Amino acid sequence: MYCPFCGHLLADSPAFCSLCGKNIKFLKDITSTVSTNPALAGKSLVESFIKFRDVKERERKAFFSKKQKEQKEHKTVKIQIGIMTRTSDGIRPVRGKSLPVDVHCHWSTEQILSASVKKHKDFNQDMADGPYVLLYPDTREVSTIPGTNTPFTIQKYKDAIGKAYQRINLYICNHDDFLNTDCDTECESEEDNEVQVKVVESPLSDTVVWDFPDNHSTPETAPSTNSTYTSVYAPIVIDSDSDKEVLIEKDESETQSTNGLTAAEVLEELASKTVKTSVSRFNINRANVWDGAARGFRHVSYNPTDDILVKFSDDAGQREDGMDNGGPKREFLTLLMKCLRSRRIFDGPEDSKFLTFDSAAAREDEYFLAGRMIATSLVHGGPGPAFLSKTLYQHLIGTTKSDGVEVTIEDVTDEATKSFLLAISNAATLKELHGCIEMHCSLLQTAGCYGFPDSLDGKGNIIKDYLKWYIIYRNHFSIQRFKDGLATLGVIHALQQHPLLFQPFMCSRPEPLTSDVLEDMFAVVLSEPGSSRRQEETRVLGFWRDYLIDAEDTKTAVSLQDILMFATGLNSIPPAGMEPRPRLLFGDASRFPLGKTCANTIVIPIAQSYKQFQADMDFRILNSPGFGLY
Repeated sequence: MYCPFCGHLLADSPAFCSLCGKNIKFLKDITSTVSTNPALAGKSLVESFIKFRDVKERERKAFFSKKQKEQKEHKTVKIQIGIMTRTSDGIRPVRGKSLPVDVHCHWSTEQILSASVKKHKDFNQDMADGPYVLLYPDTREVSTIPGTNTPFTIQKYKDAIGKAYQRINLYICNHDDFLNTDCDTECESEEDNEVQVKVVESPLSDTVVWDFPDNHSTPETAPSTNSTYTSVYAPIVIDSDSDKEVLIEKDESETQSTNGLTAAEVLEELASKTVKTSVSRFNINRANVWDGAARGFRHVSYNPTDDILVKFSDDAGQREDGMDNGGPKREFLTLLMKCLRSRRIFDGPEDSKFLTFDSAAAREDEYFLAGRMIATSLVHGGPGPAFLSKTLYQHLIGTTKSDGVEVTIEDVTDEATKSFLLAISNAATLKELHGCIEMHCSLLQTAGCYGFPDSLDGKGNIIKDYLKWYIIYRNHFSIQRFKDGLATLGVIHALQQHPLLFQPFMCSRPEPLTSDVLEDMFAVVLSEPGSSRRQEETRVLGFWRDYLIDAEDTKTAVSLQDILMFATGLNSIPPAGMEPRPRLLFGDASRFPLGKTCANTIVIPIAQSYKQFQADMDFRILNSPGFGLY
């Protein structure tokens, strides 16, 4: 007889195995039953096997359930921890300060708070010292599960709210700010009971209309300076119940800022993901920028998180001396955005282009490549494309309106398509309209808008539906791959979160430079006051300012964009801003100016007359590498 648990050979029929010590008395009972009734031998063996299998199954379940429970208790999850601070409106979340924090499912409030404070202090040097408290999104302190007396753990909180771990949002707040909340609430309630009206003169009173409820008697003057909120700009309100950001719109023209946040600050956060110690190399010829850029982005060694190192080669094929410390990179990205405007994947008016399908470009995955190029340019300090149509941009960020497309028939470049759309639009009678529809039924059927309207008013809907298909739906693959490319370094997410900030850089040409803007942009570096050198520099500084005015008035051979390109490698102010700030220096080593794009510096010559100064500046800028290509 053998032990069914360990397989040990047993000399007799003991009640326990001598090797594993398990109870095997049931085998003795089975053996005796079989010996007394041989007819039951086969049945007893089957029952013995089933019983043995059940015993092993219970042991297996007990072992693995215990192991899984231990793993679950030690599981590390990621939650979002933001920062709250006290404002005039109470405790509010600080935008852009949320960070992912790794915690264990069974951690208590104190453990989560400690890990959260450490993470934020590692990434924010402006974090104040002192005790902090952990808060729910509704500003209540975290101690128990809401509505119960159950001590707080992440696992229990997740089960209570029914969200995934990565969607859990908690906040830390300075202990002093949290304690002052109750005091602020009491003060606000007292102020609500007593309304004070103070008449003051305001520079905004002539331009801003102040609406007051009908049941309040208020003088038609500027609002009280004690009012809680009288800012012209729309605030960002964070709804703690839905964790969504709601933009209170007051003026559709406000597209440059969102609650004080700028595009440069958003891009600075994205640029923090790049690794400055590792580079991806690009060998570029200014005469064919696309070829070198495409090779560089398709290199096996290319990594989006690496910094960019650009080396230009002249027309003779010899590399220019010098390494890329920022200037060549900015010049390369400027030329690349200029090159993208004329690529085969874009169609439409010069400043309002949309994507169009090209089979050769699809085989070469050019749509993804173009999206990646734009994302890389934005994050690495280059310009935006500034030529996408607003309809395409709205579709990319998911805000396309369902009532139509902001495209006219004149925006269509295909002559055959434009011709039949104009024929439908110009139909004067219902019979003529039906004839045009019947003549072009194959095109309309392809777009899914074939039909005969009952009146002439229906032709507008036919044209609108066809343009929607022509611009968006028929190019779905192209748009999706372009969007995938924009996801590089998280740029598409930034566009979706801050569409108003980036629309000017994506959809329209930058505002023309002026002499005043360029003059203020450059920090003038002068010698010590009272020195003879200082006197010469101040004299030439007047030449420089007059030169900018003449360039703006097109009285010189170069433009303000040419001057900025010569000094910085950019022909417009990029969304990431100018870093470092451009500087104006004075030099007498050469009669011609010197542009140091790596340092955003221009060294102008100390000329004896303005005529000589203008001629020398024009000659050097006109003969600089890459002039005329942007």
